[in-house]
Amino acid sequence: MNKWRLIIKAAGITGVLLIVRLVFDYLNYDVLSLTNLITAFISGAIFTVAIIFAGVLTDFKESEKIPGEITTSIRTIYSDLTLIHVSDKEIIPRMQAKVYQILVIINTNFRNNSWNLKEMDQGIDAFVEDISRLVDMNVPPQYTVKLKNEIGTIDRLSHRVKTITETSFIPAAYAISELSAACVIILLFFVKLAPLYEGLALFAV
Repeated sequence: MNKWRLIIKAAGITGVLLIVRLVFDYLNYDVLSLTNLITAFISGAIFTVAIIFAGVLTDFKESEKIPGEITTSIRTIYSDLTLIHVSDKEIIPRMQAKVYQILVIINTNFRNNSWNLKEMDQGIDAFVEDISRLVDMNVPPQYTVKLKNEIGTIDRLSHRVKTITETSFIPAAYAISELSAACVIILLFFVKLAPLYEGLALFAV
């Protein structure tokens, strides 16, 4: 059902716009002729939107992957800690608590639609300190290296998220795309489309 949700939503919006367009036809508000200038404006707007989306598509795709990659790293760290047995019985539960705290910070950031990099760095640094203690306790290198790699992955993704959130071009691209689409739709409300049915089909597309 999820794969059809966007299509159904777009079809509903298109239906509403077609009704509005029919009202404009009924009230004889279609006062503009479809000239070369208007077609050039519409083509230019569509081309601009396409260029903008092509430029930010990589960031959108990467943004969708980041939460899953962070989750995988956290689960790996938490499960690997259960395989480590040392004389200090407090260090492993403490490290698991620190991993949980990092997860809380991540969830809070996503819910607030912001990214507190300072809190993330503090949580990661605290966990890395305990990895150093595990090294001093002669824990097998394969465990400490894997823990360091996974926490390094979280740190890298954290800085990537911060970079994306501070990139002003992405919200600006959204605004430009919305403005371009709105201008084209408003313009098409007033353009004479003849014959009517062919014109409505063109308007819907």
